[in-house]
Amino acid sequence: VQLVESGGGLVQPGGSLRLSCAASGFTFSRYAMSWYRQAPGKERELVARITSAGDNTYYADSMKGRFTISRDNAKNTVYLQMNSLKPEDTAVYYCNARRSSLDYWGQGTQVTVSS
Repeated sequence: VQLVESGGGLVQPGGSLRLSCAASGFTFSRYAMSWYRQAPGKERELVARITSAGDNTYYADSMKGRFTISRDNAKNTVYLQMNSLKPEDTAVYYCNARRSSLDYWGQGTQVTVSS
């Protein structure tokens, strides 16, 4: 099983980034997919989640209206479009796949929002 995140980097406040998470080694279309993040000195927190079919999404309050989660089951990839980025969005962003008791994590990608 592999989850490989990409697309992180340094961006100025107000800017945008699109994260991708490429999955392999499991039946991607059967798993709910999520993005989490962890800032230095803070606990890991849920950013957004999308159902296996992509027909329902959930966002943490501070991300609503700025972030969009989507998935392409044909490409085994989940995305996180992040707009209007703020310095407080700086964190390592992790991809997660979950189905029942099965729970997989990627290694994370760093997002830094700074001028």
